Amino acid sequence: MSKLKIEYIDIDKLIPYVNNPRVNDRAVDKVASSIKNFGFKNPIIIDKDNEIIAGHTRLKAARKLGLDEVPTIKVDDLTDPQIKAFRIADNKTSEFAEWDMDLLEIEMEDIEDLFTGFDDKEIEKLFDGDIEGYTLAEKWIIPPFSVIDGRLGEWLDRKRYWQSIGIQSELGRDDNITDAPDKPSYGKGTNTHMVAGTSIFDPALCELMYKWFNIDGGIILDPFAGGSVRGIVASKLGYKYIGNDLREEQVNANIDNAREILVNGEIMPKWTIGDSRDINKLTDNVKADMIFTCPPYADLEVYSDLKDDISNMEYKDFLIAYREIIKNSTNQLQDNRFAIFVVGEVRDKKGAYYNLIGDTIQAFKDAGLDYYNEIVYITPNGTAGMRANRTFSGGRKVIKTHQNILVFYKGDIAKIKSNYTELDLEYIDKVLISE
Repeated sequence: MSKLKIEYIDIDKLIPYVNNPRVNDRAVDKVASSIKNFGFKNPIIIDKDNEIIAGHTRLKAARKLGLDEVPTIKVDDLTDPQIKAFRIADNKTSEFAEWDMDLLEIEMEDIEDLFTGFDDKEIEKLFDGDIEGYTLAEKWIIPPFSVIDGRLGEWLDRKRYWQSIGIQSELGRDDNITDAPDKPSYGKGTNTHMVAGTSIFDPALCELMYKWFNIDGGIILDPFAGGSVRGIVASKLGYKYIGNDLREEQVNANIDNAREILVNGEIMPKWTIGDSRDINKLTDNVKADMIFTCPPYADLEVYSDLKDDISNMEYKDFLIAYREIIKNSTNQLQDNRFAIFVVGEVRDKKGAYYNLIGDTIQAFKDAGLDYYNEIVYITPNGTAGMRANRTFSGGRKVIKTHQNILVFYKGDIAKIKSNYTELDLEYIDKVLISE
């Protein structure tokens, strides 16, 4: 076998094979993009007369890019019948290749902004599996991207449905849960000194997280239960829910609200009362299939003056208790399961961020879980526009219009695919608003 050598040749000296059986015009633009992004890494193969054996698409792409010369390999050790056979085999053998979808997905994750030859529609179709004719939204409620836009009409429709069944998550709280009295109002953008009301958890977000990150009929553990919303949504969807809250009046209000709504034989949520540092004792060491909660954002909202309420603690004390609650809760999480915390940054008395998100991530990693997903949940702007000028002018603080959904995993990541399957398409097709 002769030793092959790459030689750059004037593009006009190359001769296309007149009987080339491969139709390649549709591929020219993508090959041109590949050459533009990575250079001409795959030489054109020619015979002794500069006639192309393999590389007609690369030649057309080179002309499209205005190249003067291209790399070639001259083959002079094949007979004419062998050249014809090679020309066909070179095109045909690629048809037998298949994609290992797991490995392809891993490779794709790190090169999102680079050219691969796949356009967006092709990538969506490639990862659609065996179910044809369904969009990402039809398969997963919304597309499983790292940004959830809570301002979109489709999202608001689902939220309105859940609100319409009578969830009153604000019951059991004072009309004005406030920031710590000695600090200005920062954080999520809700100035609770000036605006009546409390932050209410989005029921559509509950639905989505339960469907994405829980197994069918799984047990949900919520160490910072707050209002009734997460428990009621769980029951309506067929999940078992155990939530803990420090305040008896909050738990009593949750139970009353659930009894009003869950009248069709759904399993009632269970709420316990006490310090979540004792979560294992309070919940009889229940083995959970999912942890889902929204903890206090440090002292952004102070829920009570109880000594064990971490929302009224100094941040260093808050963090000690917070880490203990995360550790004790995840001890009750079964292997190969997800834990999700919905959090947001909050400012200290000087106006600088505490780094609650970073501290949450570190607490979970120290508890032995992997940091698996971060999702940004864009919240409706509300009064943000009215407050933005004053807040930004007064100290260059941007108004926060998002929360961070931090997703952690306990166990063998390789088992996720087998434990968490596609959603039930009958559920996705169901129009909640019509119920």
